[in-house]
Amino acid sequence: MSQTGSNKDVSEEHLPSARATEHDGTVEAAGNPFADPGLPPHEHRVQDIDERAAKRSERTVALLFTVSMLATVAFIASYVIFPIDKIIYVFPVGHVSALNFSLGLTLGVALFCIGAGAVHWARTLMSDVEVADERHPIEAEPEVKAKVMADFRQGAAESAIGRRKLIRNTMFGALAMVPLSGVVLLRDLGPLPEDKLRHTLWEKGKLLVNQNTNEPLRPEDVVVGSLTFAKPEGLEDDAHDFQSEIAKAALMIVRIQPEDIKDKRELDWSHEGIVAFSKICTHVGCPVSLYEQQTHHVLCPCHQSTFDLTDGARVIFGPAGHALPQLRIGVNKDGYLEALGDFTEPVGPSFWERG
Repeated sequence: MSQTGSNKDVSEEHLPSARATEHDGTVEAAGNPFADPGLPPHEHRVQDIDERAAKRSERTVALLFTVSMLATVAFIASYVIFPIDKIIYVFPVGHVSALNFSLGLTLGVALFCIGAGAVHWARTLMSDVEVADERHPIEAEPEVKAKVMADFRQGAAESAIGRRKLIRNTMFGALAMVPLSGVVLLRDLGPLPEDKLRHTLWEKGKLLVNQNTNEPLRPEDVVVGSLTFAKPEGLEDDAHDFQSEIAKAALMIVRIQPEDIKDKRELDWSHEGIVAFSKICTHVGCPVSLYEQQTHHVLCPCHQSTFDLTDGARVIFGPAGHALPQLRIGVNKDGYLEALGDFTEPVGPSFWERG
């Protein structure tokens, strides 16, 4: 019986040759497909043989570094010139903030030009000679350290940073100016808040305006069991400072039967059982918006701090540190609810100046 696939059936001409040839005293396997082909002949760049081309590359690198410096100056100028609420149309992006667009564009150009200049410098002017280096042990022997330092000095010399002063000076200028972008951004850390956290837009005579309808509130608009959100008269939703002001002045208004109010000051500061408390939770500043009609408790949805509106809005559960501030209210001659002053303490989370 013949065996299919036996070695006897394979022609010897298709088997790897076991013959060896001797060449210059060494033995090589004939037709070895893994033989080291060696390095191709080195091809010199045009900058290596033509100084005029090298000068052009030098000027190109210097131009990129100079553009980076100009872009950094434009970044700082944009930060000063454009107001934060200015909107412009940029095709094809659409309507964007002029400040954000200019800051992103100028900083991107500044960083890109530094990178492009460094790459062009390395590809056209630094040494382009291939160097084969044998592997060495991981531990750093004294000889290795000496070789590294020698290679560093050689690389520094081949980079021509000492000879190409135009590139060196413009590169140092670009690298020195880019950090100024971050320094300018520190302006947003100030000015200090001073006593701004202690005051809101509420003052004597300010009407309580329904935040949903933008209409002034009358006592009959607030019924027992309802929860109404209000803002100060004159604060418009499209105002540039709306978010920062409503974060301090937002009110929640409820009506409670006067006999159910336990805290004397709360009763004195109310009008016919209508009480107004800050809507900003005293834990981390979330909006308090969940109201339980039967108990007159309000709950912050973020961390479940619970306040009793019948007892000075004191904390009865959760991580909040103190009661919600109350706003003293009354009714003006036209029958509208009005504030009788500002909050007597800062609204929102506790901060280090409270006391």
